[in-house]
Amino acid sequence: MAETVIRKHKEPNKKIIALKRYKMKKSIFFLFILASLSGFSQDSEYKVSSYLTEGTKAPNTHYLGEAWLNAIIHDDKELGYNITKATFKANSTLDWHRHGTAQVLIIVDGEAYYQERGNEPVILKEGDVIKCEKDIEHWHSASKLSDVTYLALYGGGQPTSWTEVVTQEYYDEVAEKLKSK
Repeated sequence: MAETVIRKHKEPNKKIIALKRYKMKKSIFFLFILASLSGFSQDSEYKVSSYLTEGTKAPNTHYLGEAWLNAIIHDDKELGYNITKATFKANSTLDWHRHGTAQVLIIVDGEAYYQERGNEPVILKEGDVIKCEKDIEHWHSASKLSDVTYLALYGGGQPTSWTEVVTQEYYDEVAEKLKSK
């Protein structure tokens, strides 16, 4: 036969109830303060961009292959320079060109070829930084087997001068020459 157990209902301890109410009020107050402060953490007047954004596919006007450009800072009169993120797929290259200001390339991913007119081409790898002086004719590209992403820093207001096409044959010769390095 089943045994029936009768439990005596205990009256809650008034001190425990008061403590729980105090903790609940304190928690609600703390959450209210946090919610209020979070409104100050982001200001809609900031202009935030990201170099992680792929950008837009560039039209095939001065390069071979596929490229994406993300104008992170462009035509900022106060700064006086631009920052553009460029991503080139493997086997893609820019044509020979020059800038009216110095240009700095920061390789953030992959592998690139770089050459200034009259000098031998070199391989640039992730973490490399190279400066091309004002009006120096040069070209840069992804390597034959690796995509490249770089940040280009250059002066604003002066357009790039495109000087000569880098042909697929020339690019392939450079790739072959640099393969052993």
